[in-house]
Amino acid sequence: MSGATHITVRVPMTIRRRPGRKTVVTPMALAGVPIVPTRADPALVKALARAFRYQKLLDDGRYASISEMAAAEKIERGYLGTLLRLTLLAPGLVEAILEGRQTEGMTLPALLGPFPCAWAQQMASPLASAARL
Repeated sequence: MSGATHITVRVPMTIRRRPGRKTVVTPMALAGVPIVPTRADPALVKALARAFRYQKLLDDGRYASISEMAAAEKIERGYLGTLLRLTLLAPGLVEAILEGRQTEGMTLPALLGPFPCAWAQQMASPLASAARL
């Protein structure tokens, strides 16, 4: 038998930093769909779920105002108002967040800041431009 042989295996991947952990992101298939889907950011998913729940409570008339809801839910009124703005995100961005396809810059602190109201502008914004939508 001859000398030792070596085999080198290269796996294309990147490491995405998420709050509190690192996630391995696999390469894309031909259609732009990840070969192995990544996990959604739990902080973003939780914030979206809360935002849509609070909006439903307002729509159903359970609370008359944001101030009343904030007092009943025992959260700061300003934070509640900021969370409610997440319900104005473009459906494509919400879908990307829930499926874990958001860009690295699309974090909860970034989304709690100002963003355009029009969905077309949101999709063209720097936060969404690199998203794999």
